[in-house]
Amino acid sequence: MDALYTAVATATGRDGRAVSSDGTLDLPLALPQVLGGSGRGTNPEQLFAAGYAACFASAMATVARQEKIDVSEVAVTAEVGIGKDAEDGGFALSVVIRAELPDHLQGGPGRALLEKTHAFCPYSKATRGNIPVELVIE
Repeated sequence: MDALYTAVATATGRDGRAVSSDGTLDLPLALPQVLGGSGRGTNPEQLFAAGYAACFASAMATVARQEKIDVSEVAVTAEVGIGKDAEDGGFALSVVIRAELPDHLQGGPGRALLEKTHAFCPYSKATRGNIPVELVIE
């Protein structure tokens, strides 16, 4: 792959800062309260969820354009869970992608679009075989 764009960011840990090389992203980081942190900042799971949702929505627009499907009313939500990894005792991630689809995409047509998008989306390609990703139509 020849990269068309490379994002660069530096983080100082879960209780620190995340800053992009151009300074556009500059966020305090904090462990969520439910995991024992202060919750006074974003966390890697929120950042991953935002990135995955945006990427999936963009990929869906591309797939839909190729198939002449209107997805102007579609919203994509990514839920990123973190929990104990049973294999090594560390942590692991899981993702649920929720696509809010209009009536004309409910049922089979929407499921087909989600599956094609999941095959096309760069985030989905990166996670395939590594973490469970569930696709849900709402």
